[in-house]
Amino acid sequence: MKRIMLVAAAALFAVGCSTAQPRNTEVQRGPSLVGPAGPDGPAGPMGARGPAGERGAAGYSMSGPAGVEGPPGPAGLRGQTGETGAPGAVVVGRAGVTGPAGPAGAQGLRGETGAQGYSMVGPAGPAGPAGRAGDQGITGDKGAQGATLVGPAGPAGRAGPTGEQGTTGQTGAQGSLTAGSAGPAGRAGRAGEQGSIGAIGSQGPAGSVALWTSFREFWFDSNKVDIQASDASKVSEIADYMKQNPSLRIGIDDTNTNPRSDDLSERRVRAVRNALIKAGVPSAKIQSGSYGDAKLAQDRRVEVLVRSDY
Repeated sequence: MKRIMLVAAAALFAVGCSTAQPRNTEVQRGPSLVGPAGPDGPAGPMGARGPAGERGAAGYSMSGPAGVEGPPGPAGLRGQTGETGAPGAVVVGRAGVTGPAGPAGAQGLRGETGAQGYSMVGPAGPAGPAGRAGDQGITGDKGAQGATLVGPAGPAGRAGPTGEQGTTGQTGAQGSLTAGSAGPAGRAGRAGEQGSIGAIGSQGPAGSVALWTSFREFWFDSNKVDIQASDASKVSEIADYMKQNPSLRIGIDDTNTNPRSDDLSERRVRAVRNALIKAGVPSAKIQSGSYGDAKLAQDRRVEVLVRSDY
């Protein structure tokens, strides 16, 4: 009985073995960059010469190392010169100082004699009324007009544009392994240095004074041509202002309201002109003529005006 069971088990085992599927020994590989076949395997062990070894597995393709970083790009171009500044503005000068007080008014007239008393041996007549007050003194001269034309400097020119980008770095050297693919391209060179800032734009032109503008006035004593001590400081003020504003010229108004004193008026104008030249004002910057307001002209007054020098 045992023998029968053993034989049956052996038969079943044989049947099971005959129905098993054969093992699949093929290795699946995806696409790759396989190099050429490897060399033959080594010789068999000592003794009878064995068959040649199987062909070695294909060598793998390796990427070469990255190329060195490309050199820096060249410096960017120099920025363009900034634009010319805008023209300076013309602003009104500050108010002049208060003019000196006018001279005292003339003394009032003497009061009238009191009325005569009645012709009788009565009491003395009352005292006559007091004389009326003297006329008010002439109003002091108007303070000199403030200086004008303080044009600010033009704004700075705009910054130059950014320098151009540096050139691309050189391609990396090929990998050292046989049949390896070339290394990736070296990194692009860093951006070129920014171009230097453009030059500052030229200063805007000075503010323009198109019409003659009153600046200072000089008063003279009757029949005198000498500049008064109280007006001496005006000469240096005009000279300093002309140094700071060379774009201007001076006009000395010689309008005379009294035709009989033409020579005196001309000598006064000449006195002002000579004083300005002595203080440093170029003679070519001074001219005389009828520049002031004829309604404001007075016999003992010489007016100095300024205007842009076209």
